[in-house]
Amino acid sequence: MIVRDFNEEKLTARRVQTPSWESVRLLLKNDGMGFSFHITTIQPGARLKMHYRNHLEAVYCISGTGSIEDLQADAVHVVRPGIIYALDKHDAHLLCAETELVLACVFDPPLTGSEVHDDTGAYPLDPEAI
Repeated sequence: MIVRDFNEEKLTARRVQTPSWESVRLLLKNDGMGFSFHITTIQPGARLKMHYRNHLEAVYCISGTGSIEDLQADAVHVVRPGIIYALDKHDAHLLCAETELVLACVFDPPLTGSEVHDDTGAYPLDPEAI
């Protein structure tokens, strides 16, 4: 059984920060669960263009308000507490935070820990996943 405390983990290398977001990665590839689980905080006013070519992601909004735009379908959806969205087709998207967004995120394949978005908005694929 794996038991972790968010408040303790955010003081470790499992906390990855950029100017527009931070992510506390509570479960990672080396935990052997087959997915990774993160609590991610997006700063107010952030506009993040992302395209996870190598991963599927599901996101549940815990707090805050914003929107997610499906860049291929040209559709905008509200993000608020209780909303989940799933990037089931490696969807290119634009995530906009009106207020601070706190999100619970699941990635498949799991992240290894220190990934940040590349210039295309993707995380690199773990070579062992190929």
